[in-house]
Amino acid sequence: MKVAHVLHMNGGVGHASYANNSLVQEKVICLTKPIREEAITSLYCNTVPRSLAVADLGCSSGPNTLLVVSEFIKIVEKLCRELNHKSPEYKVFLNDLPGNDFNNIFKSLDSFKEKLRDEMESRIGPCYFYGVPGSFYGRVFPNQSLHFVHSSYSLQWLSKVPEGVDNNRGNVYIGSTSPTNVARAYYEQFQRDFSLFLKCRAEELVKGGCMVLTFLGRRSDDPSSKDGGYIWELMATALNDMVLQGIIKEEQLDTFNIPQYTPSPSEVKLEVLKEGSFAINRLEVSEVNWDAFDDWNALEFESERADSLSDGGYNVAQCMRAVAEPMLVSHFGEAIIEEVFSRYQQILADRMSKEKTKFTNVTILLTKKA
Repeated sequence: MKVAHVLHMNGGVGHASYANNSLVQEKVICLTKPIREEAITSLYCNTVPRSLAVADLGCSSGPNTLLVVSEFIKIVEKLCRELNHKSPEYKVFLNDLPGNDFNNIFKSLDSFKEKLRDEMESRIGPCYFYGVPGSFYGRVFPNQSLHFVHSSYSLQWLSKVPEGVDNNRGNVYIGSTSPTNVARAYYEQFQRDFSLFLKCRAEELVKGGCMVLTFLGRRSDDPSSKDGGYIWELMATALNDMVLQGIIKEEQLDTFNIPQYTPSPSEVKLEVLKEGSFAINRLEVSEVNWDAFDDWNALEFESERADSLSDGGYNVAQCMRAVAEPMLVSHFGEAIIEEVFSRYQQILADRMSKEKTKFTNVTILLTKKA
């Protein structure tokens, strides 16, 4: 699997698109807002730059893409008014892999700027937007060109499926039945990738520049624990059922592994300390329900969507489909997709009726050392 070619969220605005199935990611961004506010306030007050360069890595496309950018500009503009400063100019870099639906982002920019101006009720500094396709596991920006880097729910994705996991039969990630070498191979790939990410960003950030990074992670030190990869284990159950019924070939399933690693807080911290370019200001863990609609009032949504809110299995299957469909199509072909997600929905609904299922988020605030 060439990860750079097939790892992208479902584009467009259809029923299985990421744009319409990214409420979990939106809630995570809302949960981590206080950490970003602290970072942005400290950054601005310590540097007072005339021009601010902000990068969102793994920006995807849809309603969440410009959420943090909007928040960043509002915080800085409020500080400028309080301190009687002239507004800086903003350079906004939106990065993702080349398969991302950048066109959808560009089409939304005019309405975004208009909405931002209306909400601010005053003039704001000029904003310049750039799309930057490419893997963040390598250099993406010039030396010392960025002030603030944000990434949410992207860094759990690896640059490639780890080598040496051929014996992970019947699993698509680290599962309860995975051999011990599989978890080790995934962790070592995470270490290589995240270390390289930190090295590259250290070269691209100005001194005193900061990063707020949120991973889909786990609390447990055991990578095969339920809070790490249970949701993929349930997808493997659906695929295994289809193997038993002859819909999918067994060797197809045995050669399919997800290029993801959900790290624990201690694993994230260890790589930062080993790489050495950043000071750790905050390291926090939070949780969101698998079904993002669980604690949202259906009255907030239009009536046709409100009907589906009570169907947790459907909501979570759609969320996962928006993320995983391109990888599944690349490996198994398009013909099985509806069947896979129909079965997956039923399995999810069953599990969610019997236990409280949550995603664990690991958020870290880093400042580049002088």
